[in-house]
Amino acid sequence: MINYQPGDLVLIAFPYTAGAKTKIRPAMVVLDAGDADVLVARVTTQRWQDDHDVLLHDWKIAGLLAPSTVRLHKLATLEKSLVQRSLGCVQSEDRAAISAALRRIFDP
Repeated sequence: MINYQPGDLVLIAFPYTAGAKTKIRPAMVVLDAGDADVLVARVTTQRWQDDHDVLLHDWKIAGLLAPSTVRLHKLATLEKSLVQRSLGCVQSEDRAAISAALRRIFDP
């Protein structure tokens, strides 16, 4: 079984809110506890932003095809078997911004 590190970017079958359908999309690993599941945050090319979104400045280096935003309020625990492939990893400046946003969310 593959283990992922926080900040890894993967292409995964991400469920729609209703849960009946999925869409293959990029996601950022938030946590891999070493079991069959992984906690991920949705990654989108949509440009709207709020306090829970982090715009990735080094999206090309991270392995993404277009400017992207990590949506930290769109988390899902998914089976690792849904991962299609690894894309890359969020770079250090963007990781720092994501960490700061997570701290704001969980420690207001």
